[in-house]
Amino acid sequence: MTQTISEPRDAGSASDSGRGTGSTLLVLYLSLGGLAFAVLQSLVAPALSTIGRELDASTGDASWVITAYLLSASVLTPILGRLGDMVGKRRVLIAVLAILAAGTLLAALAPNLVVLIVARALQGAAGAILPLSIGIVRDELPKEKVGVTVGLLSAIFGVGAGVGIVAAGPIVEHLSWHWLFWLPLVLVVIALLGTVFGMKESPVRTPGRLDVLGASILSVSLVSLLLAISKGQAWGWGEAKTVGLLGLGVAALIVFVLVELRVKEPLIDMRLMRVRGVWATDLVALILGFAMFGTFLLVPTLLQLPAATGYGFGKSVSQAGLFLLPTVLMMIVFGPLAGLLDRRFGPKVPMVLGAVSVVVAFALPALGHGAIWQVLASGVLTGAGIGLAFAAMSNAIIATVPAAQTGEATGVNTIARTIGSSIGTAVVAAVISSHTTPQGLPTDDAFTYGFWVCAGVAVLAVVAALALPSARRRGVAGSLPG
Repeated sequence: MTQTISEPRDAGSASDSGRGTGSTLLVLYLSLGGLAFAVLQSLVAPALSTIGRELDASTGDASWVITAYLLSASVLTPILGRLGDMVGKRRVLIAVLAILAAGTLLAALAPNLVVLIVARALQGAAGAILPLSIGIVRDELPKEKVGVTVGLLSAIFGVGAGVGIVAAGPIVEHLSWHWLFWLPLVLVVIALLGTVFGMKESPVRTPGRLDVLGASILSVSLVSLLLAISKGQAWGWGEAKTVGLLGLGVAALIVFVLVELRVKEPLIDMRLMRVRGVWATDLVALILGFAMFGTFLLVPTLLQLPAATGYGFGKSVSQAGLFLLPTVLMMIVFGPLAGLLDRRFGPKVPMVLGAVSVVVAFALPALGHGAIWQVLASGVLTGAGIGLAFAAMSNAIIATVPAAQTGEATGVNTIARTIGSSIGTAVVAAVISSHTTPQGLPTDDAFTYGFWVCAGVAVLAVVAALALPSARRRGVAGSLPG
């Protein structure tokens, strides 16, 4: 049994005077940290060929810049989320932001690919920012503000990914790839200073010891699975090392579950995974992570193809990025809106609406993508859907798990989203590469199939969202299955 330490809050106490300003600054610092992490996740992808060329590295070697980030984020997110629940979310958040700042500074100064890969692995540790931030919001803000604020923070992760895709081209074209890291570093430093000097420690704790054995087994599983998914296309899906890593990842995951069911203080409480509100939300996160990065790959590629192909639009990298602005703007608008819907109807309604919107967003260009309005309309629907669903996911977790396990549960949800992003990138890239012209350009069918794949996968998100409990379940610490 774990013991939760908390301090009751009196909404009418004198200490609440000025809380509005303090709450605003708290949300600002958390938002900046989350935005920086999300931007860094996607900012590098459009500039990968430029980075590889300037560092004299092959495309395959340069891709480790992305892979290292994903592996680090997946492995460290649940560990740091659990530590936050144990020793204090603010304390761990400060450490995470410091590591992110160090990794970003090292990346900006990187003289070669090896140093850049190490820097990216350090940056990946910041994957824990979202679960830690959501835990802090749940602990510190009045209950009526939690839903909207969590919606905003969750949407920012989608917004940041979109901003990274949009900004990469202009930054590289007008400055250099080093500025891909100098600019986000400013956000990280502000968030770090704000957390150190403008934020107090959350009172909710779950004392205990870190499950080192479980963390080690989970690390082996996630590294194996993500490495196979990220490199499967380059290595060959039927190659022994790809199949072996997939097998090792699945086997280690099974062992991890068995170990966690037996240890006294597990890294991840497997009872949570049996709760419908948790497993359904994690499944939606996995699927929509796939869909989001599918559109980040399909749309820019389509827009940058020469107009002479008859289906491309002949846009530059910078111009193609600008076409994702409507997607980003819709995420900004619909993330907080999901919080308002959650307050009135619970998280199921915005999550279902978001998943349906994503299905329509991909079905539209799958039926026809010859006109620019179809691409723009798809982007608007994608942004609205991702904004609604991502925000609703975090609120669904909060509505389902005890306060002391918020970091743990949202950490798992973040991992699911990261793995979905990796799978989506790999699958869509495989679809595009398997349908090419003799000149090596993607065919028109490549995009049709790619959009249909994403639409089909998004349908599964609708099914998973419908599986969520309809009734709002706030403060259900005692309802978890024994």
